[in-house]
Amino acid sequence: MMTAASPDASLARLISRRYRDFAAYNSWGNRRLYAAAAELSEAQYRADRGAFFGSVHGTLNHILVGDRMWMRRITGAGDAPARLDAILFDTLPELTLARVAEDERILTYIEGLDAQALATDLHYANIAGARFVQPLATVLDHVFNHQTHHRGQVHCLISGHLGNAAAPSLDLIAFQRENGLARAE
Repeated sequence: MMTAASPDASLARLISRRYRDFAAYNSWGNRRLYAAAAELSEAQYRADRGAFFGSVHGTLNHILVGDRMWMRRITGAGDAPARLDAILFDTLPELTLARVAEDERILTYIEGLDAQALATDLHYANIAGARFVQPLATVLDHVFNHQTHHRGQVHCLISGHLGNAAAPSLDLIAFQRENGLARAE
């Protein structure tokens, strides 16, 4: 006989799944975006087009910088660049390998979380040294939103160079449909 899970247990599973889905979505979006970036000429890839971090190259590096900073704060391990505009890798192939590794690191970390861990307070300092405390779940909300925000900027830069058709869909709903989280009736 099956018994219904308690509302608290069901909510805990839903919350944990949410972050696994976001980690998978970010990895999916990064793969699609990096594939599109590989279609740019070197000049297009490095062209300063007025984005926060100038170019596709600068912005892709910044996304990795942010992830490494946050993962260091969250886990206590890994590199933590000292500047938001650090160029960690000078070529797209090197950056691609590092991105894949960081996405795998994030996915692995998220797989180990449960609702209790997500509710735990994270104590951290920002680059300027100011101290903060907030629930880990809200920090992860920022980490995933930060990636999405800057991937959108790179998407716009690629569209400007190669046209809209060359820039892949990065919509969350497209990921959900491709991965069985939504289905046609």
